[in-house]
Amino acid sequence: MMDIRGLAYVVASSRDLAAWRRQAEDVLGMMVEEGPLGDLYIKMDERPFRLFVSGGPADRYVASGWELAGEEAFEQACAELERAGVPFERGCAELCAVRRVNGLASLRDPSGNLHELVWGVRSDFRRFVSPAGVPGFVTGELGMGHTVLPASNFDETWAFLRDVMGFGLSDIHRFQPAPDAPAIPIYFLHCNNGRHHSLALFGGPVPSGCVHLMVEVENLVEVGRAHDRMQRAGVKLMATLGQHVNDRMTSFYMDTPSGFAIEYGFGGLVLDWTRHSVFEASEVSVWGHDFGVGFNAPAG
Repeated sequence: MMDIRGLAYVVASSRDLAAWRRQAEDVLGMMVEEGPLGDLYIKMDERPFRLFVSGGPADRYVASGWELAGEEAFEQACAELERAGVPFERGCAELCAVRRVNGLASLRDPSGNLHELVWGVRSDFRRFVSPAGVPGFVTGELGMGHTVLPASNFDETWAFLRDVMGFGLSDIHRFQPAPDAPAIPIYFLHCNNGRHHSLALFGGPVPSGCVHLMVEVENLVEVGRAHDRMQRAGVKLMATLGQHVNDRMTSFYMDTPSGFAIEYGFGGLVLDWTRHSVFEASEVSVWGHDFGVGFNAPAG
């Protein structure tokens, strides 16, 4: 199995890069650098970027970048894909330059989600200075946060992520969209770090390609300040403030110009996996997190 260290970055596309820049700087409190083609490198720590947004005809999530320790681990991961009969493509020099890594391999899981395996991030270690005064984000060895991806072929996708990519199961939830509707499975998955989950699978289609992306700040005050900035900017609230049952994250959710939500939170669990027991939670949150205000709100 692969030895994935964490979520290195996320790639998205949008028809409105100006809106993304405003939200990244004024609401999320992240730094933005424009690439040569007008693409946005969105920075939240010493890495050159954690979120890359390109202009395009669709507002959607494009890819998840997963970090490996080095070239040896990267080659072992490629060999694992070959043994499993999984098609993949090594990134050309141009793509590696855009992603600012030394090596990249792209592949799709059984539900069609695009993953990029990378090693050797190229960074000038320029200090992060938030335009909105955010002291910092919780990244480092925990990766940039977590992402929640659709999995229409749920069992096959989970088996692939477990047996080939090396993710472990943190816990389970079965979402009941209506009293008489079938339950939708959600699996929360961890990689080789202590973050409760770096990836989650949602057992159904999602038009934008992602349910939500989570970023974490250092204290609850920064969550509240971001909530105020969201309201002032007129960004759509997708779920109210609350605390999750499983990772104990206190957070709220907002919309983005790429059609997926961002969870902005504090206080996520960091676990010792040798001491953790998998469980199934019957509720999503201890308190709060009314998803009906955004995710389940009627259009219009």
